[in-house]
Amino acid sequence: MVRHDAFDATREAYDAAAPTYAELFRDSLRDSPLDRAILSAFAEAVRASGDGQVADLGCGPGHVTAHLVELGLAAFGVDASPVMIELARRAHPGLRFDVGSMAALDVADGVLTGALSRWSIIHTPPPQLPAILAEFHRVLASGGHLLVGFSATDDPSQLTQVFDHAVVPAYRWSPDHLSAMLGESGLAEVARMVRRPQPTDRRQFQAVQLLARKA
Repeated sequence: MVRHDAFDATREAYDAAAPTYAELFRDSLRDSPLDRAILSAFAEAVRASGDGQVADLGCGPGHVTAHLVELGLAAFGVDASPVMIELARRAHPGLRFDVGSMAALDVADGVLTGALSRWSIIHTPPPQLPAILAEFHRVLASGGHLLVGFSATDDPSQLTQVFDHAVVPAYRWSPDHLSAMLGESGLAEVARMVRRPQPTDRRQFQAVQLLARKA
C-alpha cells in the first residue's frame, strides 16, 4: 500500500494548488485533439465490453470525468484532494465525485468496465506502484479496460526518472517497463499513443497513454 507520507504530501499539495490547477486545465481537452481521440477510443472499447461504471482515478477538477459522460460512459471521479473534489462537484453538479485513494478504492471487486488514470500515478514512488496497479486490476471486471497516462523517460534504459513537478515531485516511466508492470498485474496492453513534445510545451517530455485490458 502507498505509504501515508507520500500520499499525504500529494494530497496537501493539490489541495493548495486546486483553484489554479482547475483554471489552468479547465479547457485543456478543447486544444488537445489527440487526447480526445484516445479518450474516444477508450470509451468505445469500454462500451463494447459492457455497460458498467467507469472510474476517473485522480479526476482533479472533473473536466475529464464530464467528457467521459459526454462520450456515453457512466463515469464518476475519485481524487485524494478534498478541495479538488469540491471544485469538481461545483463545476459538474450532476455527476458523482468521491474523495479516495487509488491504493484503497471504495469499489467492490470486478465491478468497473473501465478505469482512467491520466497522470495520476506520477506521484507514486516506484516501489509502491505495483500495489496501485493491483488495485486497478481488482476493481475492473473481466474484459474491462484501463487507460493510463504518464510522462516517458528520456532514455528507454532508465526505468524511472524523478522530475520537479510544479505541484509535488513526480516520476517519469519507461513505457515498455510500465507496460510490463501492467502485464504482471494481469492487465495486457492493447494499444499505446505517444505524443512527442511540442515547442510550446513547458516540459519537453513524451506523453504516453497505454490502453490495457483485463483478461
